[in-house]
Amino acid sequence: MTAQVFNDRTRTAPLPRGPVSEQLIAVLTSDAEVGPEELDELRTRVVTALENTDDLFADDDLQLTLFLLYLLHYGPADFVTGEWEWSPELIGIRSLVEAQLEAALRVHNPLPEVLPETGDEVSEVLFEMTAGAAKPTLAMWAARHASVEQLREFLIHRSIYTLREADPHSWAIPRLRGRAKAAIVEIQSDEYGAGDPERVHAEIFAGTLRSFGLDDRPDVYLDLVPALTLNSMNTMSFFGLNRRLRGAIVGHLAAFEMTSSIPNKFYSRAFSRQGYGEDVTWYFDEHVEADAVHEQIAGRDLAGGLADSDPDLIADIIFGATACLYVDDLVAAHMYAHWTEGRTSLREVRDMR
Repeated sequence: MTAQVFNDRTRTAPLPRGPVSEQLIAVLTSDAEVGPEELDELRTRVVTALENTDDLFADDDLQLTLFLLYLLHYGPADFVTGEWEWSPELIGIRSLVEAQLEAALRVHNPLPEVLPETGDEVSEVLFEMTAGAAKPTLAMWAARHASVEQLREFLIHRSIYTLREADPHSWAIPRLRGRAKAAIVEIQSDEYGAGDPERVHAEIFAGTLRSFGLDDRPDVYLDLVPALTLNSMNTMSFFGLNRRLRGAIVGHLAAFEMTSSIPNKFYSRAFSRQGYGEDVTWYFDEHVEADAVHEQIAGRDLAGGLADSDPDLIADIIFGATACLYVDDLVAAHMYAHWTEGRTSLREVRDMR
């Protein structure tokens, strides 16, 4: 691709991580009309990258590409010129990556031979599945050993999702009915502060970033986080934005809430051990209390309620829950391995433009 002059708008664009994201960023930031040849080139690069990738979850180029395609539905994305959100060409290209993402998730998260058949049985399976959260390896290690720099890295990883906390799961609200819908609205209402803007969880986390001396703007640290961190967010967006996977996003939210309270208790201790006060720990302390309640609502009324009202979705509920645990464990294992070896868990940024 020929070099191009980046104006003030495109300077806010993330750095490309390979030929696919390079082409997509060029399309999204172009001040000229984008012709079919540029979009055809993007599709060609995506197909080639999908054929050649050894590990989609850890593929920086493809994960950034998928993240940016989803970002069009979230925002802010001030670097984007033109109306690309519902571009048939980009949605078609996105579906190519999604198909391979789903296939990989299903390979790594096979369904049990015998599925639960009722809402109560689904709830019990979810509680058994998430029992390991009582001893979260990374959180417990961080509470005892994490340095200030490692806690900084932890917040940077978390900023990708948490500055949009609850948003990917909220796509499910108009797709549910009855008991499941009431349950998800109850959970999401708390996530959004129950009407108090100062208690919106994303805003509380933004305060944690500021108090820690970090930037609270969404995606400002996008260039620093590895593919695995993007994959965690992309998996949520994939489930949430595809109606046929509404069971999976419900299962994901259930597992997410059911594994939140105890780890956040240890993360709060990690920051307190380094001398940080409530202005930093409030976010984590809030989740210790709130998610202890949410896990019951999510496991029994949300997932269990959906299973009772639509038994055909039980397999996807279980799939979504296992996928949540799997992709988040990949991120935690990445941080743990790097930190215990004395290495940074963030990317070395190289400007490819």
